[in-house]
Amino acid sequence: MTPGPRTPPLDLLGVGAGPFNLSLAALADGVPGLRTVFHEQRAAFHWHPGLLIEGATLQVPFLADLVSLVEPTSPWSYLNYLKTRRRLFPFYFAEHFHIHRSEFDSYLRWVSAELPATRFGHRVDTVAWDPGQEAFAVEFTRLGPDGETLTTGLAHARNLALGVGTAPHVPEPLRALVRDPGAVVLHSADYLSQRDRLLAARHITVVGSGQSGAEVLLDLLRSRPEGAEGLTWLARTPAFAPMEYSKIGLEQFTPDYTRYFHGLPQATRDRLLPRQWQLYKGVSGDTLGDIHDELYRRSLGGGWPDVTLTPGIEVTGAAVTGAGRIELAVEHGQQEARGRLVTDAVVLATGYRERPVERLLAALAPSIVRDGAGRPQVDEAQRLVLAPEITGSVFVQNAERHTHGVGAPDLGLAAWRSAVIVNALTGKEFYPLPERTAFTTFGLGAQVREDRDPASHAAEDRR
Repeated sequence: MTPGPRTPPLDLLGVGAGPFNLSLAALADGVPGLRTVFHEQRAAFHWHPGLLIEGATLQVPFLADLVSLVEPTSPWSYLNYLKTRRRLFPFYFAEHFHIHRSEFDSYLRWVSAELPATRFGHRVDTVAWDPGQEAFAVEFTRLGPDGETLTTGLAHARNLALGVGTAPHVPEPLRALVRDPGAVVLHSADYLSQRDRLLAARHITVVGSGQSGAEVLLDLLRSRPEGAEGLTWLARTPAFAPMEYSKIGLEQFTPDYTRYFHGLPQATRDRLLPRQWQLYKGVSGDTLGDIHDELYRRSLGGGWPDVTLTPGIEVTGAAVTGAGRIELAVEHGQQEARGRLVTDAVVLATGYRERPVERLLAALAPSIVRDGAGRPQVDEAQRLVLAPEITGSVFVQNAERHTHGVGAPDLGLAAWRSAVIVNALTGKEFYPLPERTAFTTFGLGAQVREDRDPASHAAEDRR
């Protein structure tokens, strides 16, 4: 590798340019003198292209863009994007608080192309601490349009921001079939590119109870002939449940709740997260209503549509039959019963998992402080807790659910989290953040006296 000419270290180098690091790049762009670069290995930005189903909308309001909840006058706001497209008045009259997902993708692609700090086609390979420069040494590869290596390079940065995103999760029993070109088994991330192939199948099974599974099922249902729908929807969750969307309930996606969750003991956080599945694994009530309306319309003639919706089922195995069909081994937990389902195609709406960064951070591994489960500790300012000899910070985005709670992957907290990082970088409150963001008080509030010594309070009550 041939290092470039010696230049002062960057203030921040971002690894990845998905929505969360784009938010950070956009807010950092407003800080005079802050030197940042964001490397992304993809040639261009695309946001879940396989799920840009016609008519699908965001589950958060348009104000959950990259900057508005912190700096609504930023040139990188969604409203300014509409202004540049001369579409403010149509948007005003449309009265859409929840915008189309395809529109949000266009907005994000506009920001990614216009921001001066983004570098697409740049893959970060390794990072290490350089004590001589008091900065991180970042080795990267510049890629061609087909992913071929063009050049390699070395950059130094005092701080890093990891925003490598998530990858589609395929349950272990189905991984072999996803790799089998002869089996129509795919993750919902690839839905639109495989839609015609799916619609040609006689029977389709959708696995997964979240929003993606519901949207895929609804789109398939609307495209299938009445009386010959041939659809099954399976989910491990005990019900096809609506996502929490009450105004008070949504306050669990505020900075107030994030701070409260971060302050809980790790064992408590680990117990709490699985119980909150309806906050982020449920389905929008409107989508569930649309599915029911479509099923009801198809029953007006007196029959039942050929659609099976079954919650409480886990797929434990899968194989291709001699006839070329797909046989799923399933288990119903409540009934403690097992069975087999034969289908012709499977769509796995089984969510996403954080992309591993162990290889990227291998040189830093001995310096990363971990919890009892071996996970990196993340402080309140979004920084990995590192050994004291490393004076730079490694900020993380959407890789801290175990420390910051269900809001980690939520778009509504993107701008706030980015502002926290910018403030930590600048050492001052460059972006003033509100002390309070929820009507709910999480934990014991100021009006409740914490009972640390029950015996002494009992004696006081007797006086």
